[in-house]
Amino acid sequence: MSTIDAPERATPAIPGPPPRILLIQAPYYEAVVGGMRRGAERVCAEAGAMLEVVDVAGAYELPAALRMAQKVAPGWDGFLLLGCVVKGETDHYQFICEAVCQGVMDISSETGLALGFGLLTVETLAQAEARSTEDRHNKGAEAAQAVLGQIALTRKWGLR
Repeated sequence: MSTIDAPERATPAIPGPPPRILLIQAPYYEAVVGGMRRGAERVCAEAGAMLEVVDVAGAYELPAALRMAQKVAPGWDGFLLLGCVVKGETDHYQFICEAVCQGVMDISSETGLALGFGLLTVETLAQAEARSTEDRHNKGAEAAQAVLGQIALTRKWGLR
C-alpha cells in the first residue's frame, strides 16, 4: 500500500484505563523521526494514551530494545517503534531493513505484544519527509493507530 492511497483511519477507542505505550525511536534522521513521533503523539493524545519515549542509536537496535523492554515491561500495554532507513550506495540498506523487520516480526509473533511498527524504508530522504509530515500520510500516526488497535484487541480477548 502506498502513502497516497492509504485509507484514512479514525483513532480507535480503547476500553478500560488509559493505555500506557512505550515508544522506542531511532532518531538517526531526527527531523523525519521527530515528525513521525509528533504524529504518534497526536493519535495517542486523542485516545487518552500515556506515551513514554526512549531513544536507541539506529534502526538496527530497535528489535533488541523491544526485547529488553518486553522483559521489564512495567505496565506498558503496547510498544511503538519508529525509525527510518534511507538507501545508500551499498548493500547495508538491504541487510539492515531485513534484519530489523525480521527481528521485530519474530518478537511480535513469539510474544503477542501489542505493537505498532513505523520503520520507513525509503530510497530518498524526500520520500521519508513526505511520510512524516503533519497530514494524514504520517506513518508515525498510522503506527500509533495500529498499536492502539492491538491494545484494544488484547483487552477484548482478556490477554492483559
